[in-house]
Amino acid sequence: GQRGRGHQLVALGVGILVGLQREYTQYREGRELGAGIRTFALIGLIGCASAMIAEELGSPWPYVIVLLISGVLLAVNFFVEAWRGDAGLTTEFSALLTLLAGAIVYLGHFAIAIATMVAITGLLSLKLEMHNFVRHLSKQDLFAILKFAVITAIVLPVLPNKYYGPTPFHIFNPYKIWLLVVLISGISLVGYVLIKAIGPQRGIGLLGLLGGLASSTAVTLTMTQRSKSTPALSQPFAQAIIIAWTVMYVRLLIIVTAVNSALLPRLWLPIAGGVIAGFAYVLFHYLKERTDTKSENISFVNPFELGPAIKFGLLFSVILLISKAAQIYLGDAGIYLASLISGLADVDAIALSVAGMSVESDHLAYDIAAKAIVLASISNTFLKGAVAASGGSRELRRTILPGTLLMIVVVLVLTFI
Repeated sequence: GQRGRGHQLVALGVGILVGLQREYTQYREGRELGAGIRTFALIGLIGCASAMIAEELGSPWPYVIVLLISGVLLAVNFFVEAWRGDAGLTTEFSALLTLLAGAIVYLGHFAIAIATMVAITGLLSLKLEMHNFVRHLSKQDLFAILKFAVITAIVLPVLPNKYYGPTPFHIFNPYKIWLLVVLISGISLVGYVLIKAIGPQRGIGLLGLLGGLASSTAVTLTMTQRSKSTPALSQPFAQAIIIAWTVMYVRLLIIVTAVNSALLPRLWLPIAGGVIAGFAYVLFHYLKERTDTKSENISFVNPFELGPAIKFGLLFSVILLISKAAQIYLGDAGIYLASLISGLADVDAIALSVAGMSVESDHLAYDIAAKAIVLASISNTFLKGAVAASGGSRELRRTILPGTLLMIVVVLVLTFI
């Protein structure tokens, strides 16, 4: 039926995807073709068809038999390749996963099957890069990855995800505070991987772009720390920080619009101005730096630095307390001051709060709400600039300060003109 044909087409597609990569790799390496695009396409179809037969007969044995036969054939292929001096199980396990994906497709889990095969294709395609990265790993790198796994997979899940503190300061959430610590440490580790995998210049820039989507504050803290241990990369670190700030502005505009789209006409101009100013400043320094010939052969130290991340988590808690006090005791008249103070801790939190309050214009005027959100973003940018300038290397400070002032001035002018 139509349903069967649709499943077969998807199973055929996932098989072709992996088979295409396998055949291309074997052709480029000059190896004799063991299993290519046609074979993997057939394996995907066989997995789907055998699962269908098993369901129709009400017995798992048809699929089990196909799985066993396929396993025997793949084992024979492995021993033949090993006898020729080309031992490796990558193609064989890829074939087994393709067979299983075909069955998953028949069960209707298209997204899982497609995501699995895309992940497999990505892993197979990154063979050289992954091997090079592993060969350059040190013992400290392995310990760093292990420690990050411990604070993420063991410590974080056991922390209570609820708020503590006396009324009305019921604002301290251990889970969310530790999540910030994990985020800062994780960005440091991801940045280290990117730098080793694709080089300092490109890796750091990509980290700023991706890190800004999660936490521009974490990127700022991480890059500032790294500039002290690796001052030769202060310029790329500064560029990554400012890129993360510009992405933060874009993210802020999106989340505020999602809560109250009526604020968009009042917010888009200053936010767009800040984004353009930030990217223009980064582009200027990038083009200027390209004229210099700098060596990228730089050694890196252990990327996992939990101490600074924990200190920032404690600082975040203190600023959160001050922000809450300002909002409670100053009320609507102090909304600007509360936004300035709250923005130091978390611009997203205060922006969402103000945007929600302004849904009913009688409670908080749109103009006041928009300016309060902008002030929160400015105070957040100011704090991050101050942290980078005071805690980073001299070269980082020389690059960050003009960029910070440029973005703040542009946003302020476009807000209050």
